[in-house]
Amino acid sequence: MRDVVERRAALATALLTTLAMLAFAANSLLCRIALRAGGIDPASFAAIRLAAGAATLLAVMHWASNRKPAQSGVIGRFGDWPSAAMLFLYVACFSFAYLRLPAGSGALILFGAVQLSMLAAGLRAGERLQSAGWLGLALAAGGLVFLLLPGVAAPAPAGAALMAVAGVAWGIYSLRGRGAPDPLAATGGNFVRATPLGIFLWLGWMAWTASAHANAHGVALALASGALTSGLGYVVWYAALPRLAALQAASVQLSVPLIAALGGVLLLDEAFTARLAAASVAILGGIALVLLKGRRRARAA
Repeated sequence: MRDVVERRAALATALLTTLAMLAFAANSLLCRIALRAGGIDPASFAAIRLAAGAATLLAVMHWASNRKPAQSGVIGRFGDWPSAAMLFLYVACFSFAYLRLPAGSGALILFGAVQLSMLAAGLRAGERLQSAGWLGLALAAGGLVFLLLPGVAAPAPAGAALMAVAGVAWGIYSLRGRGAPDPLAATGGNFVRATPLGIFLWLGWMAWTASAHANAHGVALALASGALTSGLGYVVWYAALPRLAALQAASVQLSVPLIAALGGVLLLDEAFTARLAAASVAILGGIALVLLKGRRRARAA
C-alpha cells in the first residue's frame, strides 16, 4: 500500500512539474506571438500580464483562505516592494526583449541569466565550487558568449541585453522569495504591487511614443500569459516545489529553453539554428554540471 501511495505521489509531482515547465515556456511563446503579429505593444502586454496575474493569484488566495481561515490575512502583509520592483523589471524587460528575439534564443538567454545570477549569489554567500563546478561555469559562460557573438545567427544585441536584465531580475526575485512562509501569498502580493508599476510603464510609453495599441487577439494573449501561464503556472510550480529537492528544482528549469525553442519551430516557423543548438548544449550542460556535480556546502558562519 505504501508503495502505491509513493508511486502516486511521484506521478503527481512529475505531472505538476511538467505543467509548470510548459507554462514557463508558454510565456515566451505567447509574448513572441503577440508582439510579432503586431496585436499589442510591449508596454501594454506587460501591464495586462501583471494585472491578470494579480487578479488570478488574488482569486486563488481567496479560495485558499476560505479553506484555511486561520491563515487568511490582508494583502498588504504579503510580498514587499523590492521584490515587486524586481518582478516588474523582469516582466517589462522580458516584453520589450521579445520585440527582437526569437522564442528559443530569448528563453535560453533568460534562464541562462537566471541560473548564473543565482550561482553568483551562492558564491557570494560562501558556497564553493569543485573543479567540475568551475568547468561547468566556464562552459555555461562560454556558451552564452558564443550565442551573443556578432554574426548572421546572433540575436539582436538590444534584445539580448534586455533579456539578460530580465533574467538577473528574475534571479534576484527568486532569491528574495526563498524561505517565504507562504510563497503563494508572497507572489500574489508582489503581483498586486507590480501592477501599478506596469500601468505607469504603459502610460509613459503611450505619452512618449503615442504608439500604444492592443487588439482583441493581443489582449487575449496577454491575459493568457498573466492569468494562466504566470498566475496559475506559479501556483502549480509552488505545489510541486515542496516535493522536489533543491537541485531537482533548479535542474528541471533547464528544460524550459528547449521547450520554448521547439515551440517556436512548430508554432512560429522560427529556425533552430546550429548556433542556438550548440549554445544550448554549452549553457544548459554547464549549469547542470554545476548543479549536480560541482558545488560544496557553504562555509560555516
